[in-house]
Amino acid sequence: MSFGKMNTFIDIIERVSVKDNEGFSIRTDNIVASVRAYREGRHGSERWANRATFSEATDLFRFRCLPGITVTTEMVIVCDDGRFEIISVEDVKGRGMYVEVLAKEVKASG
Repeated sequence: MSFGKMNTFIDIIERVSVKDNEGFSIRTDNIVASVRAYREGRHGSERWANRATFSEATDLFRFRCLPGITVTTEMVIVCDDGRFEIISVEDVKGRGMYVEVLAKEVKASG
């Protein structure tokens, strides 16, 4: 994967519960990392047909592994086009160089 294809800037965000002075917990966003990524939207290609088990996934993100950071399904990805819930995280070819994330776009209701 070349840097030319990694042309989307994303933030990997973790939801954290913080208690205020009165003891109420507030959920806030904590930016874990800001990186460049390759983004591919869902379309009718053979690759997406093979990912039929992830029928709710709308986008695929690929980015370099982040040393000391483990990306999980509890995190979300935010880019210029919106917010995405992480459905699946996979190490590409098991080499520890790239991470592939399948994500679902979050749309506001109402």
